[in-house]
Amino acid sequence: MWAAVDAADVVVHAGDWCEVDLLDRLDERASRLVACWGNNDGAELRARLPETARVTVGGVRLAVTHETGTRQGRERRALAAHPGTDLLVFGHSHIPWDTSASRPDGTELRLLNPGSPTDRRRMPTHTWMTLTLDDGRIGDVVLHHLRS
Repeated sequence: MWAAVDAADVVVHAGDWCEVDLLDRLDERASRLVACWGNNDGAELRARLPETARVTVGGVRLAVTHETGTRQGRERRALAAHPGTDLLVFGHSHIPWDTSASRPDGTELRLLNPGSPTDRRRMPTHTWMTLTLDDGRIGDVVLHHLRS
């Protein structure tokens, strides 16, 4: 996992750090870190991180948040909560997710949950995603699996 961090231009973390030490280590190692806090994160992490991080990377307007609610209606809620966003990365379930939602004006919101490289929950493997953001476009999204 650290090799993937070292290779990335930007590392995105969608919360549930659980330990301040992990934030410190990742922040020190990543070229750029975009992150938010999750429901399992205490006061110290919440003081250092936003509930939703918003940045532009490669011309793509990115939002990173932990909670998006249940599967049913997720796209509709995300469109309402994140206007002007091209890509929403979220966590909470620790289950990989990759969908798109269309706005009335024809623009799209891509929703990604990379799963988790540390807490696989009900998944058979630990996971994370890589993708390319360039010239306002979201390139290939790859779901990676860590084998035990």
